[in-house]
Amino acid sequence: MLTIHDLGFNMAGRPLFEGASVRLPQKARVGLFGRNGTGKTTLFRLIRGDLAPDAGRIEIPQRARLGGVAQEVPGDDRSLMDTVLAADEERARLMAEAETAHDPTRIAEIQLRLTEIGAHSAEARAAAILSGLGFDPAAQARATREYSGGWRMRVALAAVLFSAPDLLLLDEPTNYLDLEGTLWLEHYLARYPHGLMLISHDRGLLNRACTHILHLSQRRLTLYTGNFETFDRTRREKAALAAAQAKKQAARRAHLQAFVDRFRAKATKARQAQSRIKMLERMQPITIEGETAVAPIRFADPEELPPPIMQVERCDLGYGGAPVLRRLGFRLDQEDRIALLGANGQGKSTLAKLIAGRIPPMEGERRVSGKLRIGYFAQHQAEELVLTETPLDHIRRARPEETPQRLRATLANAGISAEIADTPVKALSGGQKARLMLCLSALDAPHLMILDEPTNHLDMESREALVEALNAYRGAVILITHDPFLVDLVADRLWLVDGGRVVPFEGDMADYRAYVLAPAERQHAERRGAQNGGAQKGSAEHAGTERSSERRNRAVTRAELQPLKKALSEAEARLEKITDLMARVDEKLADPKLYDGPADKIAALNEKRAELEAAQSRAEAAWLEAGEKLEAAGG
Repeated sequence: MLTIHDLGFNMAGRPLFEGASVRLPQKARVGLFGRNGTGKTTLFRLIRGDLAPDAGRIEIPQRARLGGVAQEVPGDDRSLMDTVLAADEERARLMAEAETAHDPTRIAEIQLRLTEIGAHSAEARAAAILSGLGFDPAAQARATREYSGGWRMRVALAAVLFSAPDLLLLDEPTNYLDLEGTLWLEHYLARYPHGLMLISHDRGLLNRACTHILHLSQRRLTLYTGNFETFDRTRREKAALAAAQAKKQAARRAHLQAFVDRFRAKATKARQAQSRIKMLERMQPITIEGETAVAPIRFADPEELPPPIMQVERCDLGYGGAPVLRRLGFRLDQEDRIALLGANGQGKSTLAKLIAGRIPPMEGERRVSGKLRIGYFAQHQAEELVLTETPLDHIRRARPEETPQRLRATLANAGISAEIADTPVKALSGGQKARLMLCLSALDAPHLMILDEPTNHLDMESREALVEALNAYRGAVILITHDPFLVDLVADRLWLVDGGRVVPFEGDMADYRAYVLAPAERQHAERRGAQNGGAQKGSAEHAGTERSSERRNRAVTRAELQPLKKALSEAEARLEKITDLMARVDEKLADPKLYDGPADKIAALNEKRAELEAAQSRAEAAWLEAGEKLEAAGG
């Protein structure tokens, strides 16, 4: 389907591809993976022909159809359904010709071809795609001009999926989707019958939709068979093997070089020295594929407040008209980790604004602890950043009394380096802006953090850094995200926002995925539940209370395990540090030049080695003890 030969391309004087080659199998579903800035989107533009390579070539079968979401559909009077149907140009052309054709032979040819391409079931297919992306039958009949840019991007995605090109190119397709749309898209792409190339930082999407991973690193392309988990495991194994081989080679080099340095000038050893010099020249260095580590994210821990930190009773929420959410009642404690589920437009952001104190309830009461501090991250906050100012300017305005050193340290905790701290916001990437907003949201060491789509524009490693930061954070978290990976690893409780109500979702993300992908079964279950009615209500409420109690107990257990996990982490760090120091001492002791010098230096190093060996034994004992305590506590 697609073959790339020795591709070379420079962007603004910077090489993105050098001798890159790959051949994709027929109908392969390929995830294109690489760090931000390595050239993934540029590769798509080269494949489409929008850019010409500086070297090499890209081969695509002559009649193969390429498709991708280049931009949102225009806002006009056509309905969403008509817009999507028009994306299949062959069907649209044949349907128009069928209206005017008079030659019986041509009419027969048209009808035969329409049957072959499934034209008569096209509306049903288009409706299923639009429904999966969040448009109900009434919405499908509305004009595209009635929708905002983000929703029109969904229509553009629906159109290209419906057209079913031979090679589908998708660049971060979940950026404009909610969690429900993301789960549906995973399911759809996993069954896509033609070739697919997908750029995404969504681990779940790459795992469920892809049969291959194409890794872009160091300006080369490497194809791996399997999904992302298989690729990640294989890559780590290769890196570990290369590192071991490189270490072995370095030791061999050092040994040969030591012999050469010591005996080159001696006539009796000159021939052996020359032989070793040639061996060194023939020894090809083993390169270790390394990429710059992603900066970690850290959130300051707040002081502990007595529970509950928030109590909401009989609240109606809205914006002046009919309530969006009705009769809300819940409490929040500092150990809560809650993900809000539900389709766009059901009120998740409205609920988040109530919790944050951004909007008052129309009816009812919201009570909070007097010392409660809340951090709120919302997508639209990127628009509030001043493009001409630097991250340091933004944090200085929020903390005018702090010293520049303290301000830079705060930015560093969010993974914003000194160089980025002095760069105007307009020159920052989307991921760097997201880190700045996370930093500003958590500036006061909040007891509760509300995160509305925090992973947009974050690459996979930065998402993992955010997961680690949230799991180490000692406050409550309210999470709205289209990233199932984030929900799985951070949330202890799931709340479903749907039909004007907020109810606990009894299950995990696997259950919710099944719930989203089986609406017919869900409706049947709901009807059956309504028929059974009161007979089951009491037992259901009792079961729900038991499950809520179990989740709360798990949250308490997680809080109790935190100090034990911290002790284990500190013991591991201490052991690693001592091991590194021992390696340095051993390196010095292995140097032949050492033994040409004073004896007291050798004695001092041996003494240091003995001290470190004793310290290593103590550190290993502490590490084992910390691990046993954590295991005994159920961690």
